[in-house]
Amino acid sequence: METIAADFTGTFAAVPWPVALVRLLAAAVLGGLIGLEREWRDKPAGLRTHILIALAACLFIVISQQLSELSFGPQENMRVDPLRLIEAVTAGVAFLAAGIIFTKGDTVRNTTTGASMWLAGGVGLACGAGQLPLAAMATAITISVLWLLKVLMRLGGEG
Repeated sequence: METIAADFTGTFAAVPWPVALVRLLAAAVLGGLIGLEREWRDKPAGLRTHILIALAACLFIVISQQLSELSFGPQENMRVDPLRLIEAVTAGVAFLAAGIIFTKGDTVRNTTTGASMWLAGGVGLACGAGQLPLAAMATAITISVLWLLKVLMRLGGEG
């Protein structure tokens, strides 16, 4: 019973629950900022979708850090490969993003929203790994690309 209580309070956790909470909230906020821009443009994947993608990616990383602390047998049999988890998350998000991209005649629609979903997954992964400044910088750059470049293209007569 002490182990269960200790795990719940974060005593033996690789990522104590207050740290996990901050990472999860950061992923939700940063993913939400990207999604908010898509929402304003009335795109098929907006605020909630981007929050959930970033939150899920963050959760997968935090879970992997927790699992790496558990004993699954002799240490020489342990194979922890964080790149596999990143590949799984990006493949899952790419599958979701591909579902909203469609073509009509010679026009391809929603590729930018698909890319923003994929990037929200990356932001979530960064948050889960504790790289909050990196996630914040990527979010700021993403919003700049989505918003500022659209404005500049309109001023230049291209959009």
